[in-house]
Amino acid sequence: MDAIILVIVTFTAYIVAYNTYGRYLARKIFNLKEENLTPSNQFKDGKDFVPTKKWVIFGHHYTSIAGTGPIVGPAIGIIWGWVPAILWILIGSIVMGAVHDFGSLVVSMRNRGVSIAETTAQLINKRVKYAFFIIVFLALLIVIAIFGLVIAVIFKMYPSSVFPVWMQIPIAITLGVILYKKTGSIIFPTLMAIIVMYVTVIAGTVLPFSMPDTIIPATGIWTILLLIYAFAASCLPVTTLLQPRDYMNAWQLFIAMGLLVLSIIISGLFGNLSMVAPAFNPSPEGAPPIMPFLFITIACGAISGFHSLVSSGTSSKQVATEKDAQFIGYGSMLLEATLSTLVIIAVGAGIGLLATDSGLIGTDAWNHHYASWSSAKGLGAKISAFVNGSANMLTCIGIPIIIGKVIMGVFMASFAGTTLDTATRIQRYIVSELFSDMNIKFMSNKYMAAAFAVITAFFLAFATGADGKGALSLWPLFGSINQLLASLTLLVITVYLKKKGGKKYMTTLIPFIFMITITLWGTALNETVFIDKGNWLLAAINGITFILALWIIIEGFNAFIKIKTIRE
Repeated sequence: MDAIILVIVTFTAYIVAYNTYGRYLARKIFNLKEENLTPSNQFKDGKDFVPTKKWVIFGHHYTSIAGTGPIVGPAIGIIWGWVPAILWILIGSIVMGAVHDFGSLVVSMRNRGVSIAETTAQLINKRVKYAFFIIVFLALLIVIAIFGLVIAVIFKMYPSSVFPVWMQIPIAITLGVILYKKTGSIIFPTLMAIIVMYVTVIAGTVLPFSMPDTIIPATGIWTILLLIYAFAASCLPVTTLLQPRDYMNAWQLFIAMGLLVLSIIISGLFGNLSMVAPAFNPSPEGAPPIMPFLFITIACGAISGFHSLVSSGTSSKQVATEKDAQFIGYGSMLLEATLSTLVIIAVGAGIGLLATDSGLIGTDAWNHHYASWSSAKGLGAKISAFVNGSANMLTCIGIPIIIGKVIMGVFMASFAGTTLDTATRIQRYIVSELFSDMNIKFMSNKYMAAAFAVITAFFLAFATGADGKGALSLWPLFGSINQLLASLTLLVITVYLKKKGGKKYMTTLIPFIFMITITLWGTALNETVFIDKGNWLLAAINGITFILALWIIIEGFNAFIKIKTIRE
């Protein structure tokens, strides 16, 4: 019953927040107007700048920011207890994450659709822009390299997911042709695409595929294939693959979330679904301190810097009217928090319903996955905890566990794929902007910029061997870099709002102060750990990132003060 109450309370809070605080931000803080010209209309080219129907661009934006982040983060953050995890997801998403996503989308739309890094030159100064570019490039580099591996690991763990995931590409391309080449309602083609997609999911159970290990391990082969795919997807017009695939995957997510909610209600009322995870567990074995690392580990479900890159990288170039920004920016973040809430229930309650891989049920099953930090933080452990917990709950509504695992495996791989191709496209934009500013014209070409993005990720992925796991060496940095990016984005939005006059900037200044305190605290603690372990590569990169962040903060604060002086 506690799971049902958790769903009711949190879902109600998200709906109320969207219709109150979200509306207040749209009308009073950002003053959205229907008549304002958006970049998608001003620079319409049919390739990157494309005015898009609200639901379609919502699907792209939501699936791009969702990925596996709102799953993996909560699946490990629950180790400190489900109560602090839920509170951070709930409060953080409403007053920080959704404001951050919404604000970065609006600021980019009002600055020709350029990235948040490029915007810093206009709002703060040109010096700080390059520091911001370095942090953004590093974050995207890790994302591109690691998400190729994430999908490869999912394919290895769940071979039945391979066929349906790859079949989504031709289905999405066909859907895109129908949506953009023909007029009329989008309901019927959307429905047909979803039906065909789920037929391939069922087919995947009888057509499992395991990549053989050859000279290159299976994970390495998958990583290479996925990087090639990411290059092609990032260069194609958004209407060819990116938009229709993300839109279709959004419906896949809505259906999966609906099935999970239904299973929670049925199993909570008529079964034995209850939270087997501890409410509070402040000192798990081997885990870093809950403060500040809870707020860094659970990122995408509450606030994530990567979201600002999607908002200012792809979405700002496709939003048709300013008034759509609340639905796309603020609404999608709250829906992502909803997904993270379901993840908490799946790994905190569903995991104990049935004996799965471990042969354990109840609290014993949870303890098996979360006995210590080392057992919980592994990529495979986090994926299996969510997939097994969700599949267990789906049995309560008659879905066999083998089908449930395929549904959730395809779900995770699909969303990792949307993040991969969106991140590659954004990196292409970032590289192109940077080289354009440096007057290196041939590197600003979209093919050269995309190649640069993919090749650098390739070298990182294979830096430690042919298995494609090289990005894992930098993965310990990603959490703090991601949240640092979120903090700095809030600073940029604060400067923007300060220039608009009044006290509007308080809506982002307070979240900025909290996030930058937490993030610099975590970054400093990480630095001591890296030095103690003699990991000088991580210590060097982490230290440089810390210094760049301090530089941006000082420059941003200086710009903030000068705005006040000018107004006076």
